[in-house]
Amino acid sequence: MGITLAHKSKLRRITFFDVVIYGIMTLSLLVCIIPFLYMYALSFSSVQDIMNNRVSLWPRGFNTAAYKQIFTYPNFFQAYRNTLLYTSGGTFIALAMTILFGYPLSKSFLRGNRFFMKLVVFSMFFSGGLIPTYLLINALRITNTPLAMLLPFAISPFNLIILISFFKGVPREIEEAALIDGLGYYGILTRIVLPLSTAALATIGLYYAVFFWNDWFNALIYLKSSQYPVMLFLRNIVNGTMTVGEGSGAADRTTIGISIKAAVIIVSTLPIIILYPMLQRFFIAGLTVGSVKG
Repeated sequence: MGITLAHKSKLRRITFFDVVIYGIMTLSLLVCIIPFLYMYALSFSSVQDIMNNRVSLWPRGFNTAAYKQIFTYPNFFQAYRNTLLYTSGGTFIALAMTILFGYPLSKSFLRGNRFFMKLVVFSMFFSGGLIPTYLLINALRITNTPLAMLLPFAISPFNLIILISFFKGVPREIEEAALIDGLGYYGILTRIVLPLSTAALATIGLYYAVFFWNDWFNALIYLKSSQYPVMLFLRNIVNGTMTVGEGSGAADRTTIGISIKAAVIIVSTLPIIILYPMLQRFFIAGLTVGSVKG
């Protein structure tokens, strides 16, 4: 009987509110996944099926010509290597600098804390502008180098504020106990605070990775063509196929251009989409619950 009651206690009546929530979640999922499936179908469909509007959410007349044409570009794989360098290196530097800046700002007893927090908030809404930023980076002599993609965007004020709020949520009793045991603030940060902040670090790291992966405008300004990331490289491909298709006036060439653009979208977004499930297990709230007893 105890087992039966325990089993019944796990059952819960589905209310109208639950149905509404699940309906909204399902609708949001369809809104996100249907355009991606349509791009996937276009990228693998034949020219005849695309011209006759027979492609929906599944490829018709399976064809890989669009991907073969993308991969034949001589600098495509070099651009992908550049993107991996900018994304991995930029995310690591950004996380390190955000942690080193955010942990001291989470301590309200430090002198000047409020002043620096106001500077962080101010920088969220106001910046020097494009030309002063370019002059600064040029004066530092990091143009045409990977550092132009890594250092100027190492700290995001929005991500910094998120991490500061999370650091403030770590119970002070844990740090005080570590101080009594003789552990310094650097040891507290590396041995206690960072392991308890895995969820926040994974979330912010994903934000940084998406930013560096999608960034093409700054590469267009600061880098030369051999250093272009894959997003800028694929953007140039899309612009080229659009020009060829519209300028030639031929329906088949325009259709090939549409297929190439769809393939470009798949190639450029698939790695980030794969990254989300790998980090999903870290998005857990309340990691510090139960750390302090009494």
